[in-house]
Amino acid sequence: MASVLSYQISIEDSQISDLKQRLSLARFPDELEGAGWDLGCPLSDIKRLTRYWFDEFDWRKAERELNNLPHFMTVIQCKGFDALDIHFLHRKSKVEGAIPLLFVHGWPGSFLEVTKLLKLLTDPPFGQVAFDVVAPSLPNFGFSGGIKRRGFATEQYAETLHKLMTEKLGYKQYVTQGGDWGYEITRAIAFLYPECCRANHLNMDGGFPLQFLSDPESYLQSKRESFTPREQAGLEHSASFQIEGTGYDKEQSTKPQTLGYALANDPVALLAWIYEKLHDWTDNYPWTEDEILTWISVYWFSTAGPAASCRIYYEVKHDGPPGHAETTGRKEKLTWQRLNQHLPVKTGFSHFPRDIYVLPKEWTRSIGDVVFERDHDEGGHFAAWERPDIMVEDVRAMFGKRGGAYGVVDGRSGY
Repeated sequence: MASVLSYQISIEDSQISDLKQRLSLARFPDELEGAGWDLGCPLSDIKRLTRYWFDEFDWRKAERELNNLPHFMTVIQCKGFDALDIHFLHRKSKVEGAIPLLFVHGWPGSFLEVTKLLKLLTDPPFGQVAFDVVAPSLPNFGFSGGIKRRGFATEQYAETLHKLMTEKLGYKQYVTQGGDWGYEITRAIAFLYPECCRANHLNMDGGFPLQFLSDPESYLQSKRESFTPREQAGLEHSASFQIEGTGYDKEQSTKPQTLGYALANDPVALLAWIYEKLHDWTDNYPWTEDEILTWISVYWFSTAGPAASCRIYYEVKHDGPPGHAETTGRKEKLTWQRLNQHLPVKTGFSHFPRDIYVLPKEWTRSIGDVVFERDHDEGGHFAAWERPDIMVEDVRAMFGKRGGAYGVVDGRSGY
């Protein structure tokens, strides 16, 4: 490996003391009678979690457990930007021909999402396909460095992770797994580096007709008869999310700096902002206080700060500053619409009924050479955390001996 160092998470005592002080000074809003979850996080939940964070949650215990994982750090530079420290997990299988698998998280996720999969994918039962798993913290997330100038968008995230796999870890070819921003970034990697990125496994649906996004109710009425009952239910769920659940996206993609003052200054604001998604985007997952607060603490203690992760929404949807195309060498922005069109890469889908978008097969099959798809009766947006057993089964099925992506990486069949 080139210029890759072992890494241990070590948050300073002063940072923990600062968090405790801020929690002790928490000021809560009032709440309308009978509000429940309709207006956002219930006051009782946030008060309970804030008390637990202050009185009982043990970051040092969580830190020790996380440090049992194989953490590494390296430095990667994208064209037109300063070099960045990139944190990642890298667990190699003992199987010589293990398939290199790049796992890419989204927002409000982190490298934590892969932790339930690591041992299962790298140390499988006899006769099952094996993987080398690489799971980075995206720039501006977790323990990776923060971006200091404008214009770092989908192309740069893709470039960073591709360089991690090829230049730093020496994998000439690899496959990917992603949902949320991991969906878009891994699609971008396949678009930009098709000779190296040999297949995408996705746990979020994509392939949207533009009319659905602009006017979902009218579109559903016009197309209702052509969908199965599952697809109709999924589209109704998706339309509801598009209308009622995308406020965070509007704010983070237009004025992330304004939101950032609350997230950087107030751990309760950060808790509420993310906890809402952990609740709304999962399928009745029984979150424990320690799970929630480890998840939130990774954001609070992140190297770039809690506000930095929101900026990906703005940068992906806006052009860079003047001269950006020349300094980065990318004259045409890689848009979300382009990444939802057909790409000639082997693609697999795990469809979960409580993800934020649940789309018809006709749509999802339009984005690539779909060689694997499986519907599940339960599970939501954070599938690797909610249902790691299902995710492992699906990844094995796609890349195993009977799978549609078997042998896709030259010289590394997984056996």
